[in-house]
Amino acid sequence: MFTNISKLTSAGIAAFMLVGAIGIGAMPQGSANREYKLLATQKTSTMEKELNEAANGGYRFEKAMGGNTGFGGKEVVAIMSRNKGETQPRYEYKLLATNKTSTMQKELQDAGNGGFEYREQTVFESTFGGNEVVIIAERDRESRPRQWEYKLLATNKTSTMQKELEQAAEAGFQFVGVTVAKTAFGGNEVVTILRRSTAQ
Repeated sequence: MFTNISKLTSAGIAAFMLVGAIGIGAMPQGSANREYKLLATQKTSTMEKELNEAANGGYRFEKAMGGNTGFGGKEVVAIMSRNKGETQPRYEYKLLATNKTSTMQKELQDAGNGGFEYREQTVFESTFGGNEVVIIAERDRESRPRQWEYKLLATNKTSTMQKELEQAAEAGFQFVGVTVAKTAFGGNEVVTILRRSTAQ
């Protein structure tokens, strides 16, 4: 289950980000009118449910990272935010987690075909599943979903990744994220995700 630290103050979350735990980046304008929810889990199987429960309360996903926390051990930590007083649900989430990069390509494309867009990827060293590549995808209920084709590249040789990235770019793909992880079958792999629009 997630550890739910709801409605963090702007000052509190700013301090959390300054130490580099999440690395969200620049605060949006009017951040004093924002409120935050911190979620942390040791099981990726519960994350999608908890993300959507928060989204149903008006929150939107901001950033996530896997790592060792002081009290929770090996966890994925996610930050969500909303305007103060906003409770109308708009976004929904799908979480993909696997230690087989060969299956992630299909799962990511299936999510994309359902209107979900890539938002984040990280690596989670779970208690039972080993090292997993975790991808969070988002669907906006109020907007017509964009059509994307996704490409996942995974290799344990950075020289090979360079060549594959160049070939993907020539085919019209744009980079969206990268992680480095020791996966179950590939060893230490660089996992890169790209996408290109399929709109006519």
